[in-house]
Amino acid sequence: MNFPFLGKRREDRRTHDAEGIGDLLADCDLLRSQASRDGVRLDDSAVSLEQLDQVLPRWRGDDEIVTWLGNDAGLYLGTVIVRTVPGAAWSIRSDGQPVVRLASGREFDVVASGQEWAAVGVPELSQLYGEVAET
Repeated sequence: MNFPFLGKRREDRRTHDAEGIGDLLADCDLLRSQASRDGVRLDDSAVSLEQLDQVLPRWRGDDEIVTWLGNDAGLYLGTVIVRTVPGAAWSIRSDGQPVVRLASGREFDVVASGQEWAAVGVPELSQLYGEVAET
């Protein structure tokens, strides 16, 4: 039996924590709600990123929504990368910012990318995914 409160090996805790953080970061409630209203189902695939790029950006007139939606878009982009690109994993920088670390060791600030996408629409999420998936 496994009793977490009794302690486990350090490697197991890190793996569990990474999975828990990934699940938490994948929520993206505002983005999922916006996408659903526009008929886009977010299924953690590269195709869903292409579909998001086609959504009419009605949110751009509201700075608060742009910030929150951009954050969600970045976290969703990171979720798709982590779930589909071999060796990619979530990492939390010392300043608390979640980033995706690729197998090469390169860190990708998905939140900054998502905020730029929400604010101006470029680069597209699918384009960013393609660039990361190639490395």
